[in-house]
Amino acid sequence: MLSRLMNILRACWLPSSDRYVHTGSDAAGRQDGLLWYKDTGQHMNGEFSMAVVQANNLLEDQSQIESGPLSTLDSGPYGTFVGIYDGHGGPETSRYINEHLFQHLKRFTSEQQSMSTDVIRKAYQATEEGFMAVVTKQWHMKPQLAAVGSCCLVGIVCGGTLYIANLGDSRAVLGKLVNATGEVLAIQLSSEHNVALESVRQEMHSTHPDDSHIVVLKHNVWRVKGLIQISRSIGDVYLKKAEFNREPLYTKFRIREPFKRPILSSEPSISVHELQPDDQFVIFASDGLWEHLTNQGAVDIVQNHPRSGSARRLVKAALQEAAKKREMRYSDLKKIDRGVRRHFHDDITVIVLFLDSNLVSRASSVRGPTMSLKGTGVNIPTKTLPPCTMEFNTT
Repeated sequence: MLSRLMNILRACWLPSSDRYVHTGSDAAGRQDGLLWYKDTGQHMNGEFSMAVVQANNLLEDQSQIESGPLSTLDSGPYGTFVGIYDGHGGPETSRYINEHLFQHLKRFTSEQQSMSTDVIRKAYQATEEGFMAVVTKQWHMKPQLAAVGSCCLVGIVCGGTLYIANLGDSRAVLGKLVNATGEVLAIQLSSEHNVALESVRQEMHSTHPDDSHIVVLKHNVWRVKGLIQISRSIGDVYLKKAEFNREPLYTKFRIREPFKRPILSSEPSISVHELQPDDQFVIFASDGLWEHLTNQGAVDIVQNHPRSGSARRLVKAALQEAAKKREMRYSDLKKIDRGVRRHFHDDITVIVLFLDSNLVSRASSVRGPTMSLKGTGVNIPTKTLPPCTMEFNTT
């Protein structure tokens, strides 16, 4: 059975000369087939490592790390911003978030002249409203935009405080040193909104008491209205505004019964963590990683190896697990091209943010090196698909 599957997949592979690329210095990140990675870099509060591997025809994961001013004012706070945007139904929403969320955050920080949960909540809301405006404007030309959405995980280090905001099922996990034993424990900092969790299903039932079918078990997977696994997102406008639950949207996305209140929410869960000297690092990653690795397993990989290459090492560990589940070799999985690769794993994005306690404790007004890096995929030539682009900006 496996050999037959491999024969089918081989027919989909590109020639090896087109498929594998290893270019660029690490200063600008590197590319290796479907993998893009930046093994090590500096942010205001320490070091970081970043990696993205593509599985879909078009990369639906987007991500960024910004370090420097968190507002448009010279007197505004400084710090580090991390964003992981796991798109679904297409890349449009995650790309939109990657282009707009941080700018909204800077604007609201400037207005309040400080970082706060209110600033973060307003930045999410403005991003949601902005994408809804795009869907409304293009409804007649591109109605399927109404069925595209994205998870949205954000981490902000500012003035010794770590803010974590989340929509969907991406995850932020802290590695915390236990001085008594020398172990580094995994502590999940983000709340998830996947209806596979009983607590999320209960929340959906409590917020939609008049709809007994708000969550449905379909093909052994819990889904909201039988369509989507997450209860909160940016986008997915067809499940938030009834006027988009109609033609010309494809029938498979439309819900038969009308609804008055939004089925999905765009309200992020936000937590505030005062950083301590024993807080070593934070792993930010899309669900594609956590599908194959446990929180503690991921923290152990980072802790037990050199910092450089941490994100790439996590991606490789996840891919090895994905290959093992399908009883195939990791080397064979790497040869499978995007699109077909989605049958084995999802797009995976990882950013590991190391925390230097001496730098973290500095006042938020202290300036440091400014850098901006967006993980938007690799550029692989094909004859049938438009390439995904990679952005790398440093200032």
